[in-house]
Amino acid sequence: MRILFATPEMAPFSRTGGLADVASGLPAALAARGHEIYVITPRYRRIDVATYDLRRKRFRLSLTVKGKTVHGGILEGLSPGGVPVLFVDQPALFEREGIYGQNGKDYPDNDERFAFFCRSVLETCQQMSFSPDVIHCNDWQTGPVAPLLQCEYRDKPEVNKTGTVFTIHDLGFMGLFPPDAMMTLGLSWSLFTPSTMEFFGKTSFIKAGLVFADRLTTVSPTYAQEILTPAYSHGLSGLMAERASDLRGILNGVDYRVWDPRSDPNLTSSYSPDDLAGKTVCKSDLQQHLGLPLMHDHPLVCCTSQMTAQKGIDLFLEAADDMLGLQCQYAFAGRGDPDIERELSRLADRSPHRFAYVKECDEAMVHRLIAGADMVLEPSRHEPSGLAQMQAMRYGAVPVVRATGGLADTVEDASEADEEASGFKFGPASGQAMVAALRRALVCFQDRIRWRRLTKTAMSIEFSWDLAARRYEAVYRQVSALRRPE
Repeated sequence: MRILFATPEMAPFSRTGGLADVASGLPAALAARGHEIYVITPRYRRIDVATYDLRRKRFRLSLTVKGKTVHGGILEGLSPGGVPVLFVDQPALFEREGIYGQNGKDYPDNDERFAFFCRSVLETCQQMSFSPDVIHCNDWQTGPVAPLLQCEYRDKPEVNKTGTVFTIHDLGFMGLFPPDAMMTLGLSWSLFTPSTMEFFGKTSFIKAGLVFADRLTTVSPTYAQEILTPAYSHGLSGLMAERASDLRGILNGVDYRVWDPRSDPNLTSSYSPDDLAGKTVCKSDLQQHLGLPLMHDHPLVCCTSQMTAQKGIDLFLEAADDMLGLQCQYAFAGRGDPDIERELSRLADRSPHRFAYVKECDEAMVHRLIAGADMVLEPSRHEPSGLAQMQAMRYGAVPVVRATGGLADTVEDASEADEEASGFKFGPASGQAMVAALRRALVCFQDRIRWRRLTKTAMSIEFSWDLAARRYEAVYRQVSALRRPE
């Protein structure tokens, strides 16, 4: 099949969260299965032309956005997995310090930025004479591709039989803009209704994808069920109920070419399930780097998520005294809510022998943190998929997670009778429940035989992208049958 994968971010070129890893791993797995696939994404400032050997395509984009003509171009390169990547190049819109915003605030013209990107997705098909069977769109930034295709581009020969799949990576990020974003997109005001793109008086880019795409997917089976309920649907439960038969939850995977402790170049020492000596070396290296005392009889618990309330970091702060009273060390890394960042910094100053906090954390440091950790903590209030727990398991870092979304789907809770256990789960979104789960993990850690069995089981579990790719293929075939019934 011919697939165009549209995404606002892609590792290693750009990243704010797990979508970047999906946009790297899934297309590579699809290409390995014989599909013809391009990824299309904006070229942000951080994507250096020389570093990634990007070559300019011999055509220009001239697109109408907000009633004016905006010019741009396309650069082409290859992902580490060998997939062709098309970078939408428009310096005034994308040559900025951040991806979606900076200093904790979104860019006020994000509607214009991603309106240009969505039109570029469809225009590039024409310019390249590429006729995809499916355009696979991801998150609110690409939602308008579906109505633009349906309402404006459907008569173009390159895309007149193209179907659309829209993947929800987090329904909470809805792409809400003033009503005149409809004019920015160049879509008819007739689509500004509660049954289409209007949401409480605003234009919703995510609703564009939810309403107009041929099929919907999200990133874990449990999250697919959660977003059908009022508690997780963010006011869209009616629409989600209407589209329930078109929605499928497909668990994300892990790119084991990148995440493998036997060959990871970021680690001080390599290791495997049968020889964990190198993990002890990685732990010592991490403790020294973070200024923590060398304690191998106490577990090191790391957290590498965004430091926000959605990720449950406020639950840790709520229970900080109890957490710091446990016989373990903590290493938190990442940016997020400024108030939460300040509290984490205060904890590090108050308990430097127990708690370390690193705000700026690049890809290499994430690998070092997970390799050096005995446990990974993910107390998310909601977590559509989560990748850190799957990456951590391959690195022998046992996950302690709240049972929601993909965390519930990927972690088997430990008990004395459970030979398939891979971690520890808790249900209520509370500091007390988190403390209780971590206490259970600490008891297990002291039982070296049981801990070794738990670690080895976790390291052996496969979350490969090949399995996810097969499931997406089934969705693509459904879409193609709708649009190309022959």
